[in-house]
Amino acid sequence: MASKIILGLVLALLVYGAAGEKNPSTCSRSAQQCRIRRLRTVEPSRRLVSEGGVTEVWDTNEDEFQCAGVAAIRHTLQPNSQSQPNYQPAPMLVYIERGEGLMGLTYPGCAETYESQTSEDLRSRRGSQGRLGGQGEQQRESRRTDQHQRVHRIRRGDILAIPAGAAHWCYNDGNQELVAFAVMDLNNHANQLDQQFRSFLLAGGEPRQGHRGQQRDSHNFQNIFSGFSAELLAEAYNIPVEIVRRMQENDERGLLVKCQDEMRHIVRADEDEEEEEGQRRVNGLEETVCTTRIRHNMDTRSESDIVSRQAGRVNIVNQHKLPILRHLDMSAEKGHLFPNALFTPNWAMNNHRVVYVTRGEAHVQISDDNGNNVFDERVSRGDVFVIPQFYVAMKRAGSNGFEYVAIKTSGQPMKSPLAGYTSVIRAMPIEVITNSFRMSPEEAQQLKYNRGRQSLVLSSSRTSS
Repeated sequence: MASKIILGLVLALLVYGAAGEKNPSTCSRSAQQCRIRRLRTVEPSRRLVSEGGVTEVWDTNEDEFQCAGVAAIRHTLQPNSQSQPNYQPAPMLVYIERGEGLMGLTYPGCAETYESQTSEDLRSRRGSQGRLGGQGEQQRESRRTDQHQRVHRIRRGDILAIPAGAAHWCYNDGNQELVAFAVMDLNNHANQLDQQFRSFLLAGGEPRQGHRGQQRDSHNFQNIFSGFSAELLAEAYNIPVEIVRRMQENDERGLLVKCQDEMRHIVRADEDEEEEEGQRRVNGLEETVCTTRIRHNMDTRSESDIVSRQAGRVNIVNQHKLPILRHLDMSAEKGHLFPNALFTPNWAMNNHRVVYVTRGEAHVQISDDNGNNVFDERVSRGDVFVIPQFYVAMKRAGSNGFEYVAIKTSGQPMKSPLAGYTSVIRAMPIEVITNSFRMSPEEAQQLKYNRGRQSLVLSSSRTSS
């Protein structure tokens, strides 16, 4: 009897301890405020002009972003320009809206298994004591082998998965601007800091003019090396102090910098591998943390998850199409709606959605749990709005069609439609519908079946085909 009592006390203490243990994700979720009277499209709060492009940042203190626990940023990178290497404390999905380029992603502990041949100009000055004698300068080209981790080819329509704390950079080797829209899940279990947007820069940064005497907030981009002693860094890298001081500079070039020469020397042997990955079936053992795929193109028609000849199509990238999303617990959806097509009213069962309009326009309405219309706007290209979990949303495309990308805070998103073949109304008995809405059986029959076999994407016709 005594042993049973002791065992019960031990189990109770274990349960209590587990319940009382601080979990960053649990604490942050309980602190969210989703009592929103009115949703709206959210504009960037800061626009940072750099030498190589423009960076736009959305304010995480906006009610919509506070509710969803996310942050958003957009880079417009000029040709032959590079984003400064950086990392974030939470996982991030990046959508390439326009252009193409290269992206490097560094995993700690992974080997530098890729090589590229770099050319450099070696200049030896001829002095009076020079071996070759005479005046002037001799210039010759030398080839060196550079080892590095994998460099990925990225292009329009790609969704890129970037884990928390993974350093990354991007280079535009195309002839047009490269536009990348990114959403970071600050409420993810990987982030043990607060709900503020942070980007840890490994190079460059904003000029410090105008920030002296002010408290540094999360939207100021500064080089992490500038927080260390130059002498200690020189000892750590075994390099001269002069080189360290260049590492610590936050010059006028900003976050996106022009490259001195075109980076054509980077070997991209992995491009052929990535083309073949869509044809290979991954069994979960073929990918390791060092070789896992981080990108998936969302414009592939053959991979559309929802297709309607009259209304459009929807591509969903979840943890099954891109296994790394299982660890990031995020996903993405891209919708292509034909003119005047409808996206049935639906709610997300396990995620918030950050919607970014990429083309056309649409009339969007959102309803909350009180039956209030909290969003009723016509959105167009470049607009950003948030659909909180369980809020019911409906979209109707404009006369030129509508395209959007939705970043979701779940690796296996689920939604429940209110109309169409897979809707909750279709799944209810007619008697339940007649009693709920005080309608005749004939009217309930129309409500259930008038959309035929159409599902989430509906044609503009009001009668059954």
